[in-house]
Amino acid sequence: MVFSSIVFLYFFLPLNLILYYSLKNNIYRNIILILFSFVFYAWGEQIWVLLLIFTALKDYFVGRLIGKYREKIMARIIYILSILINIGLLFFFKYSVFLYENINSWFNFSIEPPTYLLPLGISFYTFRSISYLIDVYRKDSKAETSFINFLMFMSLYHLVAGPIVRYTHIPNEIKQRKFIIQDISAGMTRFCIGLFKKVCIANVAGEFVLQYMSGDPLRLTVGLSWFGLVMFAVQIYFDFSGYSDMAIGLGRMFGFHYNENFNYPYISRSATEFWRRWHISLSTFLRDYIFTPIAVKLRSWGKFGVVIATLITFTICGLWHGSNWNYVLWGLYFGILISLEILFLKKLFSKIPGFISNIYFLFSMMMGWLLFYFTDLSMLLKYLSVMFNQSGNQVMQFEFLLVLKDNMFWLLMAVILCMPVYPSLQKFYLSRKKIYIWQYYLKTVVVIGMSLCFLFCSTALLVGKSYNAFLYMRF
Repeated sequence: MVFSSIVFLYFFLPLNLILYYSLKNNIYRNIILILFSFVFYAWGEQIWVLLLIFTALKDYFVGRLIGKYREKIMARIIYILSILINIGLLFFFKYSVFLYENINSWFNFSIEPPTYLLPLGISFYTFRSISYLIDVYRKDSKAETSFINFLMFMSLYHLVAGPIVRYTHIPNEIKQRKFIIQDISAGMTRFCIGLFKKVCIANVAGEFVLQYMSGDPLRLTVGLSWFGLVMFAVQIYFDFSGYSDMAIGLGRMFGFHYNENFNYPYISRSATEFWRRWHISLSTFLRDYIFTPIAVKLRSWGKFGVVIATLITFTICGLWHGSNWNYVLWGLYFGILISLEILFLKKLFSKIPGFISNIYFLFSMMMGWLLFYFTDLSMLLKYLSVMFNQSGNQVMQFEFLLVLKDNMFWLLMAVILCMPVYPSLQKFYLSRKKIYIWQYYLKTVVVIGMSLCFLFCSTALLVGKSYNAFLYMRF
């Protein structure tokens, strides 16, 4: 099940909200969220719910033990073992096939790799659990004493694919949430915005990606190859940011206030800035738990130590995204870009106009998305040869101009929504010295109308089209 499905929109979520708010007791509400989360996880693969329960049960007791015996050596041993078990489970389910394939390739073996579906959301709830243990061990957070509360935190279905919410962000809301009509209203609006981004922009872009990037690149013109790559950049941004908006909106409906996960990353002027704006919950996780400890250990090495820490962090970041060498290369690619910016380019960017550095970043990002998309590196090289007119293909055909003409308004909308237009309008509205009551009501009517319009358009597309893939669902 995905958020952008008719079953979820018109059956699962309404039923969840009705049952949740029909109860007054917070413990019962948490149990309702747990039960619905289990149904969500088990929708396509019932067995892996047990893995989630095992992880939650293990780390709940480990957290209690750390909290009680933190100063003793046994607590440190249990803490390290628990994190190693979490990493080991993630490695087994996500990377064991990758390991088998490489062993077979390197040593000419024919070992049969295991066959199973990757447990839904395992990368996200594993990182959630690891961050909890680290924060308890560091005394940044107290150990949760209620297993029901901890199981709810671990299993919340609206966090199945991001953002990576840490326990320290919402300890009070886990224990006690209040019914506030403004939260439900704001959550529904945010959810509808995310749904529109996912269905009406990402899904449409995804169809272009399938058309122009999934087949033989040598059949494309230069123009269509660039267009296909731009469409993938549009798809992956609106796909993931839309899903994050839906998750944040869902959390708000149930009384949770999550941190933002995207902040208009395509307006960045460098790769460094991009990773402050893209998948913020992951980048801050990597910064706090991987980059910073390594950089502190290597601080005597100066900038070289920072570069080493950056390369290690982004290699892990790439591997987290998928079990294939192209993801490792993608992570290394951004690690090298950021290292170059640290060593040389930062001073240059401060001296040149912002639009030039933005052009540099957009080009660099596009090359990175090529690495992310193509798991077959030979296909990547073919696609590059077409893009840079090294394959002898035509530069442009009438078809490309026709595609641009037929999708002109949709393309314009996608470009505008990549920029912070809505926050600028909101800032302008709030900056007014006096806001009349009729303006407040007008704004409310406009927001409600916009949300209903987004919901209607998204529903119409979901009913009429079959393409509804979510790129990050099985991370």
